[in-house]
Amino acid sequence: MSIADYIAKIAKRAKDASIVLANTDTAQKNNALERMAENLISDAGLILKANDLDINCAKKKNRTSAFLEKLQLNHKRIKDMAGGIRQVATLDDPVGQVIKKWQRPNGLMISKLRVPIGVIGIIYESRPNVTSDCASLCLKSSNSIILRGGSESIHSNVAISKALVKALVKTGLPEGAINMIGITDRKAVDILLKQVGLVDLVIPRGGEGLIKEVTAKSQIPVIKHYKGVCHVFVDEYADLGMAEKISFNAKCQRPGVCNAMETLLVHKNIAKKFLPVIAARFKEANVELRGCPKTRMIVKGVRRAAEADWYTEYLDLVLSVRVVDDLDEAIGHIRKYGSMHSDAIVTENTENAGEFLKRVDSACVYVNASTRFTDGYQFGMGAEIGISTDKIHARGPMGLEELCSYKYAVWGDGQIRE
Repeated sequence: MSIADYIAKIAKRAKDASIVLANTDTAQKNNALERMAENLISDAGLILKANDLDINCAKKKNRTSAFLEKLQLNHKRIKDMAGGIRQVATLDDPVGQVIKKWQRPNGLMISKLRVPIGVIGIIYESRPNVTSDCASLCLKSSNSIILRGGSESIHSNVAISKALVKALVKTGLPEGAINMIGITDRKAVDILLKQVGLVDLVIPRGGEGLIKEVTAKSQIPVIKHYKGVCHVFVDEYADLGMAEKISFNAKCQRPGVCNAMETLLVHKNIAKKFLPVIAARFKEANVELRGCPKTRMIVKGVRRAAEADWYTEYLDLVLSVRVVDDLDEAIGHIRKYGSMHSDAIVTENTENAGEFLKRVDSACVYVNASTRFTDGYQFGMGAEIGISTDKIHARGPMGLEELCSYKYAVWGDGQIRE
C-alpha cells in the first residue's frame, strides 16, 4: 500500500468513527476512558520496553539531556498519564451543552449548542504523554483523532496507542476513534495535511520549525502553538524570597517545555540585591546565564546576551536576564520579544499587578505564580490538546470546550419569513 493510500484509509476510518462518536452518550465514553487508563497501567511493561528503544536511539544521535527528559517514560509518568485520563472522565461532557438560549419576537426559540469538531489531526514531536492526553480529550469531546508523533518517539507512541485502542474495542466504540500513523516517513504528514473533507482541524505541537512548516503546507485549518518565550518580571515591590522560588521553578522544574521561563526581567531598584542570590542558585543548577550590560556588571561571569537571545526559546538550561528601569520597560520588552504564551509578574503592589494583567497580551498572565502552571492538567482540564497562542478559535490550554464548535438549534411552530 502506498503512503497516500495508507493515510487516506486512516482519514476515512477516522471520519466514519467521528459520526458514531457524535452520537455516543457520556456513560459509554467514560467507560472507555476508564478502560484506557487501566490498560496504560497493565501494559506499562510493554510501553516502557518500547520507550527504552526510543531512548537508546536518541542517545546514539547525541540528543540533549532536555530532549531525553521529555522523551523518557517511567512508572510514575505512566501513572500520571492514566490519572489524566481518569480526570477527563470526571469532567462534564461538553457535547450538547446549551451555551445560550433565547426567543425571538416571532416565537422562534434559538439554542446555541456545543458540538464536536469532527476529526482532529495532532502532529507532535518527542513527548509520548501527548498520545494519551490528546486521545482522551478527543474521545470525551466526541472527536476522532489522528496522531502523528515524531520519529524519535515512534515505538512509545505505537505502544501507548495500542493500549488505548484495546479499550475502544472492549467498550463497543469504533477503533477508528483513535488512529496512530505508524510510519516515520515525512511524506505522511504532507499527505495528511491535504485530507480536506475528512480531517477538520490540525493542531501541531512542537518546535517553531514544525509549526511553521505545518501552517505553510496545510489545506486544513490549523490552531498554532508557537514557541513559548515566557518571562518573569521581578518588580521593585516583589517579595524577593517569593521571587527566587518562582524564578527558579519557572526555569528549572522542567526546562524543556514551552511554559518554562526563557527571560528573567528584574527591576533596577532591587537588581543588586536579587540578582546575585538567584544567579548563585542558577549556577548550582548548571543554568547558563546570558545578560544585558547591567546584569553583567552586577553578576560576574555572565555571558553577553545577543539581540537574538531575547527572541529565543531555549528549551534548555539557558536563561536570558535583563535589568529594566520600570514596569513600562518590562511590558515593552515582553511585547517586543515575547510569544504571547505565558508571562508573570512578582509584586506586592496591586496597582502594578493590575497594569501587568491588563497590558500584557499573552494567553496566560500570572501574578505571583510560576509560568509552569500553563497546563491543562494544572488548570483542571484533565489534560490538554495543546496551548494555543492564536486568538481565534481557542487560546491558552485547550481542553474539552475548546475541542468543540457549536451549532444553532431553532424551534418553531410554523413561522415563515415575510
